[in-house]
Formats: sequence, structure tokens, C-alpha cells
Amino acid sequence: MSLVFETAAPALRTAPERTDVACFVGFVARRREQPLPMSVGRQLIDAGWVNGPWRKGTDALEALDNVPVVIDSWALFDRLFAWDERLVGRAPDAVSGAPSLCATYLGAAVRSFFARGGQRAVVVRVGDPWAFLESASNRAAKRRARLARLIPGFSDRDPVGEVFEPMDPRTWRGIGHVVGLSEASLLCLPDLPDACSTEPQAPSISVPLQPPVEGFVECSPEEPALPRDAGLRALRAPRLDGPGYGPWRVAVASVRAFLAQHQREMLFVGALPLPREDARRPLSDGGVHAHNDMLAFLRRSGVLEAEGRVDASGLSIASAFVQLGYPWLATRAAQDLPEGLEPPDGALAGLIAGSALVRGTHASVAGDTSMPALRDLQSAVPLPGWGAGPQSPSAQLAGRVCLFTQQAGGWALQSDVTTTPDAAWRSGGVSRLMATLLRAARLRGQSVLFDGNGPETWTRLERSLEELLKGFWRVGALAGATPTDAFSVRCDRSTMTQNDIDNGRLVTEITVLPAHSIERITVVLALAAAGVNHARVREAA
Repeated sequence: MSLVFETAAPALRTAPERTDVACFVGFVARRREQPLPMSVGRQLIDAGWVNGPWRKGTDALEALDNVPVVIDSWALFDRLFAWDERLVGRAPDAVSGAPSLCATYLGAAVRSFFARGGQRAVVVRVGDPWAFLESASNRAAKRRARLARLIPGFSDRDPVGEVFEPMDPRTWRGIGHVVGLSEASLLCLPDLPDACSTEPQAPSISVPLQPPVEGFVECSPEEPALPRDAGLRALRAPRLDGPGYGPWRVAVASVRAFLAQHQREMLFVGALPLPREDARRPLSDGGVHAHNDMLAFLRRSGVLEAEGRVDASGLSIASAFVQLGYPWLATRAAQDLPEGLEPPDGALAGLIAGSALVRGTHASVAGDTSMPALRDLQSAVPLPGWGAGPQSPSAQLAGRVCLFTQQAGGWALQSDVTTTPDAAWRSGGVSRLMATLLRAARLRGQSVLFDGNGPETWTRLERSLEELLKGFWRVGALAGATPTDAFSVRCDRSTMTQNDIDNGRLVTEITVLPAHSIERITVVLALAAAGVNHARVREAA
């Protein structure tokens, strides 16, 4: 028996209005023979997973199976999870006999999140990763079960999963845990494109051998061995054919519907899957290929609203609270992934989190400010054709997807947008600002939850919200020369009926003019006697 000394880390308390915390849900193995640190054990105890009514068994706790864990550094994630031990195939290496391994997409996303400026994440492990190389029949047979672990109750025919109990943590699985994560603002599912992908394409035989690193070294009789080339660059990253975008679209729509119902203050940050070379939508006019015009392909696939329409169907992913990154990124750290590519959701979430800490959540993360955090970005697939004019396919795609492009000074995020067809909600900064306002308004509403529903309480809540909005106006989140131009707050008999008052419902109407919006946006916060009932957001011309 060995004696191990561990430095006790102080418990970190965060501000409730913090908007830089991301929740990652996905597949990764637990690091074997690594005991849980005391700080993680304290987390589980405080959250009720050890002794509470919803406690889990010892094995589930040790494996961190469907248990949210707060991660404050990449070192802690690396200690807890075997993120770099995903099997490439089921057969061992023909020369060494050892299994061929690669990194998991969850691990790559968390790594990129911390590298781009993120400082705090919550990780929910839903199971071990499957082997990267598997037959198309096996992928198709297990796709629904894998997606159901991420999105409980998922069905590729139904947009919304099965009902669960938000007040009972024993029923929480996958993204269901976000209802109990009051500090998380971003949700990422890095394994989603891989879970929806078709059979990996055959490796290209034209990939050159990896050259050794050049440089001057001291002469020595014993040269170190060259780094082992596992052949990952020859493996193609996950891609979807035309029909494959259907399950992915339904999965993202299910996430969007879940957040709208249970966690309105959270944004989904995802990766737009790579298309196969033959991905197209056949139409009478010859169809459209994804590689030629990705935006038109997404519209004709039902992923976004149809051309010329401003409203989206229930199965569309078009939403003011969905941001997608594209293309996939070839970073120096991604050499442990197939094709050397990582999905861009981790990098995008890291840029958003880093900007929220330094400049505020309302500030756009696109442009030159993103360049310093992307210095290790070497290339991307597919390379977006930029500079061909505002009507080019890449420029049109940048209006709906957060596009990474190469500039004169290096790689940068070209656009910070949501997938909504509504121009007033298109800016990513506006959507994040509204999510922050919803959270801050809810917290202030909870402070008067048990007070009498009368004019005194209404006035106190109105003044509290006005002070909150003045703070946003001072830092430039709201437009207007004066606070009166920037926002208005009403909480009186004009916002409530007598039936609302008699039944303990308090309704506050907040109208704001975001700095990046051309229209005013109204938030209606409704409080019931048992808690916060709902918050509605609408735009006003």
C-alpha cells in the first residue's frame, strides 16, 4: 500500500450570472486505476449523488457514469478520463500487436475549449466510445441507441424525446442533466456528427509519410526513436451522405426543443457535419451538391428553412439559441484524430467563453479578436472560398453558420451568428445577451418569490431590474443615448390580470434595444407561486 499526498483545492464558487461555463455531454472512458480526487468527491457529495435521495451506486460513482463533474482545468480532465484511448478498430496493430488508439471527440472538444480561453466546464460521461472503424450495418443498428444516451428518448421519427421529471435527478440522463446545472450557459455534444455518420470511407493511398521534425541537435550515439505514425491521417473523419443529415437534423431539433422547454437560458453550440463527396439533394433542376453550395443543400434537406421563407418547421434546427461551427479544423493538437481534423464546436465554445470573461457575453467573437486564440490552426476541411463577393456560397453560409476562414494575418472566426432566419436574432451576441438577461431576471424574480404580490413588491422588482439593465447599458451591451432609450421595465397592473394576482402570478415586461440589433426585443418574465413559471421572448418593431 502506498501513501499519496494530494493538495486540497479550495471550493470555487461562481457568480450565478456567469456566462462562460460550457457543458460537454459525450462518450469517453474513465481513466483506469485513477482514484477520484477529493475535490471531485466533494462535488458528488454536495450534489447529492452520494448520500442524497437520488444517490448512485459505488460503481457508477467511481466510473462517473451519467454524473456531472465540474472541470476547472485540462489537467483534471486528463486525470479523470481516458480521452486518448479510443479504439481505431477491433483488430490490433499488425506489427506491434498493440491496439491502435486515437483521441475521442469529447476529449478533443474539451481540450480545444480550454486552449481557446475557456476556464470552467461541466462534463457528463454517458458511456465508453465505440471503435472508430465499424461496418455500416453496425453503425445503422446502433445509431438510435447511441443518440438516446446523449438525448434520452431520442427517435429519428419524433422531434422531442420522452418526458422526464425535471425535479427528480434519478431520471436525468445525457442532456437531461442541464436542468440542474444553473451555472452552465453553453451545451456541446461533440460525438453527435460521429454518431450520425455513415461507414468511414476507405483511407486514401496518396497520403505522404509523416516527415521527422527538422532541426539542429547535438550528436549522440543513441538517437531517440521517431514518433510512431499510427496512420490516423489516412483515416477519413466522419462524414454524412445526403440521407444521413436526417437523423442529425432531428437530433439537433430535439436538443433545441428540450432547451426551449427546460433550460431557456442555455445555447447549443454544435459542429456542422462534413458532407461526403456524393452528398446532394436530387431535384428536377439537377439537384445541389453540398460541396458546391452548403447553405442551399441545408435548406433543401430541411435542416434550415426553405428558400424564401422566414419561418422554420418543428424539425428544423433554425433557432436563435443554436450556433453551429464550420468547417472542421486541422490544428496541431488534432494529429491524434482521424484525418487530423477536430469538430469546431469545442473551439467555438472556447472563443465564446473567453470573450465573455474579457469583453462580455454580448460582444461578437468574430474578427481579429479571435486570431490570437487560433494560432495553432493550420488548415481546415473543406477550405472555405472567401473573397468572392457577398453572394458567394461561402459568404451566404457565413450568414447562418459560424465560419472559420483564413485571413491575411492568420485564421479567424469570420462570423458569429445563430441559425435563425430572423435577422433581429441573427447575431450570436444578441442571443447570448438575451439568455443572460433571462437568467439575471429570473434570479432577481426568485428573490421576491415569497413576498406579497402587491405594488410594493412590484416596485422593488422593477427597480432591481432597472439597475441590472443600467449595468448592461454602461458596458455597451444595449444601444441608446440614455437608459430610457436602451430599455424599459414594467411591473404593474398593466402586465397582470386580476386572475394572475389572485393566483400568485407576477408578470414583468422588459423591453431592450441590443447594441447589435435593429429592433427592440421584449422579455416577459412570469413568476408563479411555486417558482419561476416561464419566460417568453418576442421582438417588437
